[in-house]
Amino acid sequence: MEDKRQFPIDIQTSKLLDWLVDRRHCDLKWQSSVLTIREKINNAIQDMPENEEIKQLLSGSYIHYFHCLRIIEILRRTEASTKNIFGGYSSQRMKDWQEIVSLYEKDNVYLVELASFLVRNVSYEIPSLKKQISKCQQLQQEYARKEMDYVNNAATLRDKFYASCKQFGITGKDVRQELLSLCKDLPSALTAIAEGARDLTDIIELYEACVEFVCGRVSEPCVPLLKYIHNRGNTTVYEWGTGQTPKAIERPVSNECAEARPAEGADTIDWGESAAVGGIDWGISVEESVEPNGQEKGADVIDWGEDANGAVEISIVEPGKEGDDGVARGNDALSILENTGTRNQFVNELMELQVFLTQRLAEMREEADILSINQFQTAPAALQSQDVSKVTSMLALVGDLVQRLTEVKMRHLLLIHASPRYVDRVTELLQQKLKQAESVGAKQHLMVRKRQEALEEQSDLEPKLDLLIQRTKELRKLIETDISKRYQNRRVNLMGVVV
Repeated sequence: MEDKRQFPIDIQTSKLLDWLVDRRHCDLKWQSSVLTIREKINNAIQDMPENEEIKQLLSGSYIHYFHCLRIIEILRRTEASTKNIFGGYSSQRMKDWQEIVSLYEKDNVYLVELASFLVRNVSYEIPSLKKQISKCQQLQQEYARKEMDYVNNAATLRDKFYASCKQFGITGKDVRQELLSLCKDLPSALTAIAEGARDLTDIIELYEACVEFVCGRVSEPCVPLLKYIHNRGNTTVYEWGTGQTPKAIERPVSNECAEARPAEGADTIDWGESAAVGGIDWGISVEESVEPNGQEKGADVIDWGEDANGAVEISIVEPGKEGDDGVARGNDALSILENTGTRNQFVNELMELQVFLTQRLAEMREEADILSINQFQTAPAALQSQDVSKVTSMLALVGDLVQRLTEVKMRHLLLIHASPRYVDRVTELLQQKLKQAESVGAKQHLMVRKRQEALEEQSDLEPKLDLLIQRTKELRKLIETDISKRYQNRRVNLMGVVV
């Protein structure tokens, strides 16, 4: 017998209820008895004395047998004046709770109820709370990740906005006003480019000498517009076409760089203008795009509004003919570099020089090419006196003029100069990035609020879990002690109570 007491009684918690019933510690229909007891407890707690400890017992979780025993001990003090001469209590409160304890002890209902509490806590309540807390933690991580994504996205959109503004040459504080003010820089920029063309004298002479040496005398002059601007500057198109200084200049109103005056419905932009006003392609996007061949559109390839064959048509009325009154009107009143057609011709002639210098430089660097050396033995001195460094400097000079006239900022200046409506469109496109950044910022604040809500929910659940674990441990100890008494104080282990 002594040896038997040394071995503990191990009971799987999930099978505790079946174990108690199988060993006849409890009745199979114990649940109906518990319902009767619960009803009497609900009635008894309606009339209780003012006592702090009783309040704590009643405000806790499910009231069980051992709570009832403690309430009776308290009532023995508070209801002492209700004892009769036989030592009994005339207090209805005491009678009610004594009856409840008696019902609990019948067929060990209290033990099986404690076991049901333990099983429910271990199998359902505690895992459920842990799952909710884990979900709150996962939500916090997810919201924190989304918050950082929104922060990065908003920063990226703002960076794109400021990059686009930098591309235009503005700060972005007042987009529309800054875009309009850019027009003030256009005349001086075009004048500077025209002045730069005056430095092309040696290059033009070298090109003409090479053409004459290779092809002989040609009927068409080489780079006529470059030579004209070199001699007379950035005059009106009328003067370039007629050779006469106009008596008066009547510039087209639509091409004047003036602030668009607000009118009725100014909040909406009328996009009903034709696809190309003054030969300018309005299908431009604020952001750089990439062509299928990998070249950036808007970098070196500029659509200057010419026709599909690249031909430039300029209608000029020669002086002295019928209808010519010496007044420059419409596009003829624009300067050469303002007008789309003549500007295209100017760029084409610069690129013609650029290609020539590139080819000539490649030939000069082929020192082993005996045929090339022999070919230029009879060339003019202007050709033979050039070296690699001089031609390289010439190529850099021409390339700089091409770049200045075809760069993105200059393209936008010309478009703004051509139509104030373009300003409205670009302003809308730029500000759209800021609106998107603000929208993303609002989503970021939403993630912050949701993350805080998940944190608060977790803070509410954790104390509940701690309290439930504590009470589950108490239940385990009470059940183990009670069962141990029934088996000569052998040690009892409830297995599988993971808390």
